[in-house]
Amino acid sequence: MKAILITYNQAYYDEIAKVLNDHGVRGYTEWNEIKGRGSETGEPHLGTHAWPTLNNALVSVMDDECVDGVLNDLKERDEKAPELGLRAFVWTIEKMI
Repeated sequence: MKAILITYNQAYYDEIAKVLNDHGVRGYTEWNEIKGRGSETGEPHLGTHAWPTLNNALVSVMDDECVDGVLNDLKERDEKAPELGLRAFVWTIEKMI
């Protein structure tokens, strides 16, 4: 099992949900209206007058064989609009109940 943490501009929500659904990934936990700034590129998403946009994040645990397809689809979307800021990080899940 793997966990994917996806951080993204709020504008991406429908696309992120579609990617997960298309790969048969049903479960996730989402955090809304979070703040952040990319480590290399992109504008800050701070919810302020100067930087009004905000991010969302979600984590989903899935079978190993789903991960590459999900990541490929997310990368494709990020490459179409890199200024929106979409990132995904994968962890190995050792145990779960």
